[in-house]
Amino acid sequence: MRALNPPIKNWAGKRVWLIGASSGIGAALAQALLAAGAWVTVSARRKEALLELTQPHPHAHVVAFDAGDAQAWPDAFERTLAAMGHIDLVVFGAARYDPTHSWELDLDQVQKSFDLNVVGVYRGISLLVPYFIKRGEGGLAIIASISAYTGLPKAVIYGATKAALNNLAQTLYFELESKGVSVYLINPGFVETPMTAVNDFEMPGLMKPAQAAQAIVAGFERGQFEIRFPRGFAGALRWISFLPDRWRFPLLHKITKL
Repeated sequence: MRALNPPIKNWAGKRVWLIGASSGIGAALAQALLAAGAWVTVSARRKEALLELTQPHPHAHVVAFDAGDAQAWPDAFERTLAAMGHIDLVVFGAARYDPTHSWELDLDQVQKSFDLNVVGVYRGISLLVPYFIKRGEGGLAIIASISAYTGLPKAVIYGATKAALNNLAQTLYFELESKGVSVYLINPGFVETPMTAVNDFEMPGLMKPAQAAQAIVAGFERGQFEIRFPRGFAGALRWISFLPDRWRFPLLHKITKL
């Protein structure tokens, strides 16, 4: 079967902008891409963490900004272009995670989560889609989550934001593939990051950030549209999501003990 995106066969000289790269998957992905020869601009709110991550690498640049701030995006985009000359690939990874049951909803958390996890991506693509279309090439990668596949305990906010990103990525691919723009949907399972450190339940298939980064890089190199991992757990949850509701809900209750 042909790859849905052109496989990236050589990272040398590729210009990659990573948004949400101060820790976790984003930081590990920055290290992996720099090691592979890419030029990388890292962005997040915490400038000190970004500087610590990238120095003294000659092909690493820091553009600190808040992805939840609508006014900050145009300037961040221009600074990234100035630092690297052009952009080949952007990875949207900035997110917040508030594990919450439906009977514990905090509407302020709901608003902040959707604003960063979803609207923040829209702010970025509003700048980058016209840029890539004009160039006739480029790539958009959106980090969502396998929690988007089906309703899960304590994911009443986070899972909904990631489901929105799954739909968004599918629409972007449908509209942009013919214009030379690659689109990647990254659906991780549990990864050992500051976000998942708050979980008070067993996390099947828990991965290290470096393992997640390698899975993402491998997906780019194969030209995959959806990059999901870890293979066993992510595949099982995807299979469960296809089951009829009368089978899926009882099975999830049994698995999650809720």
